[in-house]
Amino acid sequence: MRRRTLAGLAACSLVPAVLAQPRAQRSFQLALLAQADDERYDPQQVLKGFPDAPGGRSAAAAQIALNDSAITLQMAGWTAAPLLVEEAPDAAGLPAAVQGLVRRGVRHIVLELPAAGVAAVAAATRGQDVVLFNTAAPQDALRAAQCAPHLLHTLPSHAMQMDAIAQFLVARKWARPLLLVGPTPGDQLLLAAWNRSAKRFGVRPVAQRGFRLSNDPRERELANVRLLTSEREYDAVVVLDAQGEFARELPYRTLLPRPVVGSNGLTAQAWHPQYERYGAPQLTRRFLRRANRAMGSYDWATWTAARTAAEVVAAYNNAGVAQQLQALRQGAVAIDGYKGQRLTYRAWDGQLRQPLLLAHGDGIADIAPLEGFLHPRSTLDTLGFDEPESGCKAR
Repeated sequence: MRRRTLAGLAACSLVPAVLAQPRAQRSFQLALLAQADDERYDPQQVLKGFPDAPGGRSAAAAQIALNDSAITLQMAGWTAAPLLVEEAPDAAGLPAAVQGLVRRGVRHIVLELPAAGVAAVAAATRGQDVVLFNTAAPQDALRAAQCAPHLLHTLPSHAMQMDAIAQFLVARKWARPLLLVGPTPGDQLLLAAWNRSAKRFGVRPVAQRGFRLSNDPRERELANVRLLTSEREYDAVVVLDAQGEFARELPYRTLLPRPVVGSNGLTAQAWHPQYERYGAPQLTRRFLRRANRAMGSYDWATWTAARTAAEVVAAYNNAGVAQQLQALRQGAVAIDGYKGQRLTYRAWDGQLRQPLLLAHGDGIADIAPLEGFLHPRSTLDTLGFDEPESGCKAR
């Protein structure tokens, strides 16, 4: 009897020792895929500092997010490996580059790519166990006809940006603006997004005029701001300029003293270095120390994508990629983006719901969605394509 009791005590004494043993840690690997010849990141282009352009490569933002998520991952049994950066030489090399990452076991990939590259990578990995995060392409087509079940978007779309601008104009009672549009394909994408937003919120431009930057003397008038902004009364000037050169020169040069919005003046951004609410300055300072430059919208989008990947892996640490994607699209995993509310992804197009900062060079004028713009589920869904109007069929 005594021997049985001692044996039982010995067995019980092993329980705390077993529980005290550290859990075997698995390595979480996040990758960032870039394209070497992406002209937006050319040093001369970056130096121009246009509001709707990247401020530089954003790998530093992803690494900060991994550092921020280290404890969350550790509690779930993971250790965060250093960010893996893969750079394809050109668009043709992207499919091979992403397949190489998948063969190495990477299941969460941040895409710092132009729109065509994002679409190519999504097509190359369709049906595979991988989550892609678009952090550098705002084109609406990627959320519509070119959408994919495994493709999520953290950068705001053109539609979201234009909805924010239209809300601001309506709220300020500047609903009769003058519209200036450039001739490039990128300008036409912005125009399509603007026309949708203007119709949605009841903004009625008094006129639409085209501008063109050209060395041809016969086209000089198409770049003359005073001529383009004359003859009509208007509340504001909406400029749609994907390249940014014309829009840069527009504020304070219009014939009438009116605000400029759209591609310059007041712009709709995911992030701004002067944003000072909800702990945002701490994130801005961490990025500044690591990257030696100010944090912008593209950097925040990359940070948020990396944070999302870490959060879903920690929350669903024994689940496969399909279950992780389902959880993200159903809103079961929410992200703290330092914007005052938990952010979730839309089920219908994979876009991250988020407030947008209506920013100018030195600060924030307002935050969209603005007060008074309502929605039956979430006011954040007043920005961008709502479920009934979504063109995405791949869910």
